[in-house]
Amino acid sequence: MTDLIGGILIVLGAALTALAGIGQVRFGDLMTRMHVATKPSTLGLLLVATGAMFRIQATSAISLLSLTIVLQFVTGPVSAHLVARAAHRHGDWDRAGAVLDELAEIDEL
Repeated sequence: MTDLIGGILIVLGAALTALAGIGQVRFGDLMTRMHVATKPSTLGLLLVATGAMFRIQATSAISLLSLTIVLQFVTGPVSAHLVARAAHRHGDWDRAGAVLDELAEIDEL
């Protein structure tokens, strides 16, 4: 039963990661590409690693996969934030399509 659950999680995670890769190619705007690079691929890695935990069931493998999940959840949002800030400062994003720009500098002081 654990092999079946692990296999299903691995297939779902791989499918979600594949959709994230397709989104990287299809989307043209930097912010949407950044979103699709972090959110679905992080969840896909979570599903694949959890499925591998179900399949392997060794203490050392489970601890290593848990560390992988934690590090992915820590570094993914941080790297996306840094890319967004750099793009905003450099002007490489679609200002006309933005509803709210919280990073805009206030000119009137």
